[in-house]
Amino acid sequence: MKKVLLDPDFAAWREAARDALREGYRPEEIDLQDVSVAQSLGLSFEAWGGPTGKPISQPYTTRSFLAQATLVGAHRTPERWNLLYRVLYRLQEHRRLLDLETDDDIAEMSRLADQVRRDLHKMHAFVRFRKVSEAAELAQRENADPYEHFVAWYEPDHRILSLAAPFFAERFAIMRWSILTPDESVLWDPATKEMRFGDGAPRESAPVGDELETLWKSYYESIYNPARLNLHAMRSEMPVRYWKNLPEVSTLPTLISQSTERVATMVSRQQDKTSAASFVPALHTLDEIRRSLPTCRGCELYCHATQAVPGIGAPNARMLLVGEQPGDQEDLQGLPFVGPAGKLLNRTLEELGIDRTQMYVTNAVKHFKFVQKGKLRLHMNPRMSEITACRPWLLAEIDALKPEVVLSLGASAAKSIFGGTFELMKNRGKVMSTPHAKYAIATLHPSAILRARDEGSRQEMMSLFKADLRKATELAKQAPADAR
Repeated sequence: MKKVLLDPDFAAWREAARDALREGYRPEEIDLQDVSVAQSLGLSFEAWGGPTGKPISQPYTTRSFLAQATLVGAHRTPERWNLLYRVLYRLQEHRRLLDLETDDDIAEMSRLADQVRRDLHKMHAFVRFRKVSEAAELAQRENADPYEHFVAWYEPDHRILSLAAPFFAERFAIMRWSILTPDESVLWDPATKEMRFGDGAPRESAPVGDELETLWKSYYESIYNPARLNLHAMRSEMPVRYWKNLPEVSTLPTLISQSTERVATMVSRQQDKTSAASFVPALHTLDEIRRSLPTCRGCELYCHATQAVPGIGAPNARMLLVGEQPGDQEDLQGLPFVGPAGKLLNRTLEELGIDRTQMYVTNAVKHFKFVQKGKLRLHMNPRMSEITACRPWLLAEIDALKPEVVLSLGASAAKSIFGGTFELMKNRGKVMSTPHAKYAIATLHPSAILRARDEGSRQEMMSLFKADLRKATELAKQAPADAR
């Protein structure tokens, strides 16, 4: 068996692997050893008969293999080079080898690559730069430049500095920084946008602290969420061995001890937020809701609106249409969807042969929100806090109706039904299930169609709107007559 000593570098392995394939070495005929592993140096070189495999002058490989092999090459296990050569050799005849996840070699490659990925993730998260003092900086460089120098010392599990450094170059492109590890070091020059790698360095080569750490600790304290405290998860994701390099760890004992009190304060503040819940009647019938709605003071919108606008429609409707909020005309007349958007809705329903009187129509927010411009009252989108404050009214209406289908019109209505992170254009037209109804669909609001930038866009939006109305109506019709 031929023994080859390699530097702990993926490029060195790649060159040696090319040579071995060209000469026809089978995996069992060559031993690629890591020169940085002490026991490798004492091995004897036994006589042997030379390679017996077929020479491969143009090796086959794939991007997927090279990407994973680069990660495996950063692992510290001495067997990684032989593993990679074995897989590469087999790949010449089995082009789909990497798809065989149960293969022992492929499974081992995947395991090692995952360990390196986790190590990279931790390095990205746990590196902390400290500013080099001005005196030390001047002593290091003959010609001072306008860039301050920041240094971090880190001890990764694997040889990952070359893989991790581009992340810091992108994130801290305008800083001059160095990262020192026991294996190697890297310096980023913001003037030339280049990284220069060098030898490793001990912990003592990096500064212990700087004046910025006080600011960093204050920032960490401000973003610390006591309600999410989980000591087991913290130790799992941030092992104790990394703590010595993290200045914020010194604040954790105090933050943890104060967590219970801070959570109680947060809950108290949440409970103090405005909500319509206390104005909603205990008996959820449409008549009771209409009688109670004018008393609502759940948010500040009632101060400026003419009146609260209740829903209207068939009390046994199988489909509920939820708009965003009343407009100018709805606010004046006290009825939903009677302005320009309502007229467009009526025309569309008529074209599709859908009877509006057989459905129930309401709004997610019951008061008109607007800004006064001369004699005009211009519509303003409600904030999420206002949608949330008014949501108890909508839930009470849903409970009274128990509809088969809820069709939300517009982003605000969709957020009231599906939550504040709902993306309307990404999920429009999808049939979803919610605790409120068997079927729930989100679609465009008629007012959005009226505001379309051109006729082409208007026609496209109208087509989507009609398709969603048809879909919701068909789902409502599918419900058995005695389903309620």
